[in-house]
Amino acid sequence: MPTPPSQQAPRPARHQREPGEGQQERRWSRDVTERSNALDLEEGVFTRDPKDMARSLKRSAEQSSRRKASPFQSAMSMLTFFENRAGRGLTPERRQALEQAKDELRRLYGRPTKGTPPA
Repeated sequence: MPTPPSQQAPRPARHQREPGEGQQERRWSRDVTERSNALDLEEGVFTRDPKDMARSLKRSAEQSSRRKASPFQSAMSMLTFFENRAGRGLTPERRQALEQAKDELRRLYGRPTKGTPPA
């Protein structure tokens, strides 16, 4: 039988960081985006309109000699990575633009878009 909450020992406090401490570790996703070992991304790629974003990612993926997957997979992975790491900080408009960029990337590579049955 579990111990009632009133009789349980209090949990230890979580470690609190000092101001400025750990700033380097908290920015690892920015480092991945800026210094990816697989793709050399163009400046401001994720702030562009969806078509430009997709074309830029395609160019970067096809020019890369360090990627381990196909150009399509590498470009889509970087786009998904950015979307996932931005998380709740993305506005609905920006999230929609990223989804449109994914569809555009699929179109550029001749893949079926989301919601379209495969041919």
